[in-house]
Amino acid sequence: MPILESAFQPAWWLPGAHLPTLWPSLFRVRPPLPGLTRERLELPDGDFLDLSWNGDPQAPVVLLLHGLEGNLHSHYARPLLQKLAEAGYLACMLHFRGCSGEPNRLPRSYHSGDSAELQTVTEHIHNSRGRPIQAMIGFSLGGNVLLKWLGEQGQQAGIQRAMAVSVPFLLNQAADRLNQGFSRIYQKHLLNSMKRKYREKFSRIPSPLKVNLEKINSFREYDEQITAPLHGFAGADDYYQRCSCRQFIPHIRVPTLILHDRHDPFMWPHTVPEEQELPDNVVLELTRGGGHAGFVSNSASSREAYWTDRRLLEWLKEENQP
Repeated sequence: MPILESAFQPAWWLPGAHLPTLWPSLFRVRPPLPGLTRERLELPDGDFLDLSWNGDPQAPVVLLLHGLEGNLHSHYARPLLQKLAEAGYLACMLHFRGCSGEPNRLPRSYHSGDSAELQTVTEHIHNSRGRPIQAMIGFSLGGNVLLKWLGEQGQQAGIQRAMAVSVPFLLNQAADRLNQGFSRIYQKHLLNSMKRKYREKFSRIPSPLKVNLEKINSFREYDEQITAPLHGFAGADDYYQRCSCRQFIPHIRVPTLILHDRHDPFMWPHTVPEEQELPDNVVLELTRGGGHAGFVSNSASSREAYWTDRRLLEWLKEENQP
């Protein structure tokens, strides 16, 4: 498919790449979800995953995958769960291991290429709800996991539609970009959260690693010393090479929309796939002024201000159009 120039019109009062990235995290309203229910999925390895559900239990299921260190408080999570339920879907958010507010039980955690975890959840929902997931949406790290899984599954994915937002594409380049300039602010914030979780979990169970967290100051150092050894990779470069989703995109066979800003501050412009890498059913929609997972539009209504929500509902409706 050709690369699509988005109709997105950024909020004029949020210029550049950083303001539209920061604004939703700081100021977006997270609505209460009185109908929200939690489900704990016990895993064969003795660990667990938590799922949050919102909407009609009999409606088509849409699964949401959050980004690095994301949770229900992520600016996109509750609004999307609400809007999907209002649109007639049963919305489900997968919390990756350790992201639901309780440390997971095993030394391992989650990572950008954990598509086996997504397959486990997909099979569980199919078996427990009596129907397959209709669509999935992934943000940032969750988008990388989603695109990797879609490429691995090919024709066997079993879903009707997918959407990935602000995907890193090449993990090594994202790690390098986040260690440059103002983007180091995001790196520091996320690393502090990851270190805090590491300390909390390994105050309860023994750590198999000997690391000095105080000397880890970049994603590459964290992935080299913690992510890679905890998850069976030879090192950060091995992890980045095997788990970057860009190599899997040509094998995707599910209609998939990738929403990305040309100047996403989490990666370089040349990190984005080229047109010849996109199969017929994958659309890469590029915006200007969306930031990283921000996409605040020039709308008079605060409820309609977030392009990702509108675009997802439009994308899902296309499935039912002749």
